[in-house]
Amino acid sequence: MENITIRDIKVFVTAPRGINLVIVKVETSEPELFGYGCATFTWRHKAVVTAVEEYLCPMLKGKSVHNIEDIWQTMMGSSYWRNGPVLNNAISGVDEALWDIKGKLANMPLYSLLGGKAREGIAVYRHADGSCIEEVEECIRELQAEGYRYIRCHMGTYGGNFGGKRQQIVKPRGAENGAYYHPRMYMDSVIKLFDRVRSDIGWEIEVMHDVHERLSLSETLAFTKELEQFKLFFLEDSLSPEQANFYKYLREQTAVPFAMGELFTNPVEWIPIIQNQWIDFIRVHLSDIGGLTPAIKLANFCEAYGVRTAWHGPNDLSPIGMAAQMHLDMHCHNFGIQEFSGFNEAEEVVFPGCPVVNNGYAYVNDRPGIGVGFDEKEAAKYPAIEMNHSWLFSRLPDGTAVRP
Repeated sequence: MENITIRDIKVFVTAPRGINLVIVKVETSEPELFGYGCATFTWRHKAVVTAVEEYLCPMLKGKSVHNIEDIWQTMMGSSYWRNGPVLNNAISGVDEALWDIKGKLANMPLYSLLGGKAREGIAVYRHADGSCIEEVEECIRELQAEGYRYIRCHMGTYGGNFGGKRQQIVKPRGAENGAYYHPRMYMDSVIKLFDRVRSDIGWEIEVMHDVHERLSLSETLAFTKELEQFKLFFLEDSLSPEQANFYKYLREQTAVPFAMGELFTNPVEWIPIIQNQWIDFIRVHLSDIGGLTPAIKLANFCEAYGVRTAWHGPNDLSPIGMAAQMHLDMHCHNFGIQEFSGFNEAEEVVFPGCPVVNNGYAYVNDRPGIGVGFDEKEAAKYPAIEMNHSWLFSRLPDGTAVRP
């Protein structure tokens, strides 16, 4: 095969949904051949752009697009210190773009290039949020009417610190501003929520919940045992990556299925909990671990231990990144469920070829590569914005800063 090389690498930031998305374009020595990848780390997008433009682009010009594995290893090792979210996202943008190019060269959609389908449709779950139980139930019924059968339920978002009726938290004098929450109030509100959901809506839907690391180790265990009665599909991110070994004790004392890994960036974080079968679903964000190349390996590693995939699919993931995940969902035998936040009309114009959802199943198109384009002129209509970071500044009632 003719040696095709990287001619240039460009980075774009666009916000068609009011969220900064980072897109990497790898151009090749063949003028009409290029690929797109997702490098979205929306809270530090400027750092990712700099990493691609100032470091990866000069280093990779002239390299063969065929050698994805060698390029990935070179990108990962070339900074010496590695496995951080900024550099991993920069690597992901290039890596996914190279897989996009590989599929175009083979004239195959990515899932076919990987070995073909393991299923015809991708089961997805959506979020039902509200400031009170009635609002959550209304949202659930709306999602049910659209055909969704897997629904993540929250009331007041993470820790119950947002939305209509806020918790009455007594703060000390001079307390810093922040997203305050009370662990016991939060736990009690979630138990009441699921009690009503099961009573009013029933047992035909699969339900999930995301703790988002809001609890201590002992609180997590007590909370998990209380949730057993509601038969969750999974409980997400009960612990922080630094405390993941505590899953050993959770697994020994509760039957609730666990999903973990949204904040993982390093293999040393996921190897023990997978090998020991302490979790049921791996939840990594593909660009935060470095793109498709490590995700393929991770999915295969999980399969050997009976762990299923549930890739992170928030609204700060570009349609290109979502489609890349869904190609893995189509192919991997140990696929579990896919988080999905939908696309607005502007996103569908900026990113032609978005996956579509029908009756609770998502479908990628059969175009070569990842299959989602990027209209650079349309993207320019939605320049980068200053985003609200307030939810990231979590605090306990006494003002102690904790990680979100």
